[in-house]
Amino acid sequence: MANVFILLGGNVGDKSKIFNLTISHIADKIGQIAQLSSIYATESWGFKSDLFWNQLLIVDTPYDPHEVLERTQAIEKELGRTKKGGHYENRTIDLDILYYDDLVLNTPNLIIPHPQIAKRKFALVPLGELAPDKIDPVIGLKIHQMLALCEDSLTVEKVNDTL
Repeated sequence: MANVFILLGGNVGDKSKIFNLTISHIADKIGQIAQLSSIYATESWGFKSDLFWNQLLIVDTPYDPHEVLERTQAIEKELGRTKKGGHYENRTIDLDILYYDDLVLNTPNLIIPHPQIAKRKFALVPLGELAPDKIDPVIGLKIHQMLALCEDSLTVEKVNDTL
């Protein structure tokens, strides 16, 4: 079993319902949820839009990273995610694999750790809640150190502890 860190994000539709469905699908299709962060309202990254919700899950999975990616993409599609070609856009749900144990992977369709973690407070804040002492295997810093150095000034505020 591996620990996979999956970041949920979305700003379209009934976010509470969509996040609950997403968590249920992840538990059914990827593995047992070991930890669940609070939910955070965050300003959009790279474009102007309504606030996003973000939440981090740590999941114990028997699947390899590419299988986890396939399953997360299937969940996104099932819950109404459409990709219009733009990199940053409104979405019902977005599932990003941030870490897979301490694996470093760089393939055409999957990079682990997620290459933008250190620049994104909306990822670092929930990571800091659940795993402040986790060391990024590429950067070599603990999550709380990366958060202290992060220059992202976008607002990240706790909505509630969980759904």
